[in-house]
This record gives sequence, structure tokens and C-alpha cells, in this order.
Amino acid sequence: MNDSFELLCALKNAGYPKSARDPFWWPRSGTFWVVVGAILTQQAKWEKVEKSIEHLETCGVDCLDTLARLEIETLAECIKPSGFYNTKAKNLRALAKAILETFSTFEIFQTNVTREWLLAQKGVGEESADSILCYACYQEALVVDAYTARLLNAYGYDFESYEALQSWMLEGLSDKDALRRLYAKEISLHELYARFHGKIVEYCKENSRGKVVDVERLGL
Repeated sequence: MNDSFELLCALKNAGYPKSARDPFWWPRSGTFWVVVGAILTQQAKWEKVEKSIEHLETCGVDCLDTLARLEIETLAECIKPSGFYNTKAKNLRALAKAILETFSTFEIFQTNVTREWLLAQKGVGEESADSILCYACYQEALVVDAYTARLLNAYGYDFESYEALQSWMLEGLSDKDALRRLYAKEISLHELYARFHGKIVEYCKENSRGKVVDVERLGL
């Protein structure tokens, strides 16, 4: 495999993503729930995040405002399944308050937030920031993660940082005409980025033994 475009083609030809849960892959994309999920999924399985979100909804959380006003003890109890619940509760409520104080509404946040602003918030790292930009705000941000690193490692690639991994992935997607030809329908760049990340996650979950990814099915 020479570049990420070859990987994208192989994953697409293999039928990924298989999940039809959302056109942009992440559940409830374009909503504040992505912000919640991006924090809760840190060092946690997604199934645990979904359980936490169910608890939050039961407690009446339906927007950033109700999340920001939730008692910290109640919030921590709701998100207990996601682990590190005391720290995540503090960071999540602080982020909700910061969004409302800085942008007033979630819709304004979606349009105007920057990666730099997100990274300045406590508990928001590069992967979380890019997840929020891509899936909550529909901005052109490509998420890379441990699955991405493991998949590329199976092909002999090793990257020293998140930035180096992301740069390599983006470099292979620089030919926009080639990207357009790959899809029968018109697809925006941010949707392509969103679905590419989803393809990688789903493939790795289905084709891994421990942290080693079996890439034989991709034929690269």
C-alpha cells in the first residue's frame, strides 16, 4: 500500500462502512450528542458510551443548556459506565458551559468553532477535537485514532505522533478529482473524511486479534 487513497478504495470495495446508523457514520451526527460522545469515548468502548447517553436522556438532558445545568454528582452518576466518570463529568460540563458562553448556541458553535479553541478546553485532545469538528460541526477534519495507527502498522507504517499520522492520511487524499470519481454520487469532503474514519474503525473491529489487524481481506 502506497498511500491512504489506496486504503480508502480497498475499504470501500470491501463494503465498509457496513453500519447504516448515520450517513456520516457517527450516531446522531450534527448534534450536541457528538460532543458528549467525543468526551465519553476516551478510553471507553462505544457500547459503554451509549449506556451513559441513555442515562443522560433519562435525566432530562436534551441540549447543551440542560447538560450545563446538571448537577455534577448527577452527571457523574449518569456517565459511570464510560469510566473516569468524575473527571469526565467535570470536563464535559465545563465544555458545555464554555460553548454556551463563547458561542451562545450550538448552531453558532458548529459554524464558528476552531480546532485551536477546542484544544484549549480541558479534557479535549486532538482526536476529540477532530471528532467534534468532523461529526458535530461537519467541518473538514479527518479523525485518526488507535485503529488507524494499528491498520497502517500492519502495512509497515509507524508514526511518532497524531499529527504525523494525520498528515500522511491527508496527503493521500489530496487529489480531489480522484476522490470524486470514486463515488457514484456527489459527496462532500467532510462526509468522505467522516466515512473513511468509520470504514477504518469497523474494519479493525472485525479483523483484529488483540491489537494486531489482519489486512488480508483488503488485498493490498
